[in-house]
Amino acid sequence: MAVYDLEEQEQISELKAWWAQNGKWITTLAVVAALASVGWQGWQWYQNRQAAEAGALYFAVQQAAEANDPKKVREAAGALIGQHGGSVYAQLAALSSAGVQYAAGELDNARSQLEWAAEQGRDPALADLARLRLAAVLLEQGAHDEALARLQAAKVAGNQPRFDDLRGDVLAAQGKPAEARAAYQSAVDALASGGEQAVMLREVIRVKLESLES
Repeated sequence: MAVYDLEEQEQISELKAWWAQNGKWITTLAVVAALASVGWQGWQWYQNRQAAEAGALYFAVQQAAEANDPKKVREAAGALIGQHGGSVYAQLAALSSAGVQYAAGELDNARSQLEWAAEQGRDPALADLARLRLAAVLLEQGAHDEALARLQAAKVAGNQPRFDDLRGDVLAAQGKPAEARAAYQSAVDALASGGEQAVMLREVIRVKLESLES
C-alpha cells in the first residue's frame, strides 16, 4: 500500500510540474477557442440578418416592378444596392429595375442599372446577363463600339454563344457582313451539341446568317 501511495504521489507531482509548465498555454488556447466559437456564431448571426434585410428590400423591388413603376423600382433598387451592394439580391434588383426602365423607354436609366450589375455584381452568370442586356441597349442607342466592348469573352463559358450572336447583330448594324457572319457562325458551332433551347437559338441565328448571304 505504501508503494502504491508513493507512486501515486510521484504521478501527482509530475502532473503538478507539467501543469505549472503548460497550464497557462492550455488556458490561453481554451480561451481563444471559446472566443473563436462565439465570434463565428456572431458572424453567422450577422450574415443571416444581412441576408434577411436584403431579402426584404428585394421584395420591395419586386413589388415596384410588378406595379410597373419605374421611379419606385429605381429607388428601391438604389436602396438595396446602397445597403447590401455585395449581395446577389442587389444584382437581381439592378436587373429587375433595368427591365422596368427599358419597358418605360428610359434607356439611360436602364443602362446605368445594367452597368452596375455588370461591373459591380459578384455573380458571374448574372454579370453576363447584365452585359448582354447592356449591349442590347447600347445597340438600340446606336452606340455600336461600346456595345462590342461589352461583348468580349463571357465569364461563364456556356453564355458565349449568346455573346457571339449579339456581337453578330452589332456588326451587321455597323455594315460589316463578313465579321457578322463569322460571329454568327461561331455561335452556331458552339450550340451544335446543346439541348432544346440551344436548337431554337441555333435556328434563329441560321436565319440571320442566311439573311446576310442573300
